[in-house]
Amino acid sequence: MTLNEIQDEIIDDFELFDEWMDKYNWLIELGNRLEPINPKHKNNKNLIEGCQSKVWLHAELDNGKIMFTADSDAIITKGIVALLVKVMSGRKPEEIKDADLYFIDRIGLKENLSPTRSNGLLAMMKQMKLYGLAFYTKLNSSF
Repeated sequence: MTLNEIQDEIIDDFELFDEWMDKYNWLIELGNRLEPINPKHKNNKNLIEGCQSKVWLHAELDNGKIMFTADSDAIITKGIVALLVKVMSGRKPEEIKDADLYFIDRIGLKENLSPTRSNGLLAMMKQMKLYGLAFYTKLNSSF
């Protein structure tokens, strides 16, 4: 599936719920389904700055694609990072650095998060895009 097809699927999933409490419960479920991060990657180097809760994000390049793993100590935040991993993992660096993550606005996520969680969401997105840029630069440098 393309990055946009996955975003559209997430939008469709969230449209099944009328109430935000149901959407929060869905986020928690997504967090529970998140592939566990290797414990050795749960370190300060992979801790995302700007999040109220602890969020660890690890990225590695595998056959030209970035594979993300993540975890959080907060259940809703873990669901949010699970959404981002679902959309961004397994993509080429160029796709990630240039990604338009429109699903966040379309599902109303930012408006329904506390300001600190919203800042954390932006920090997670920024970090993933920085990984995309770093791996893109590494793959396309002439050194």
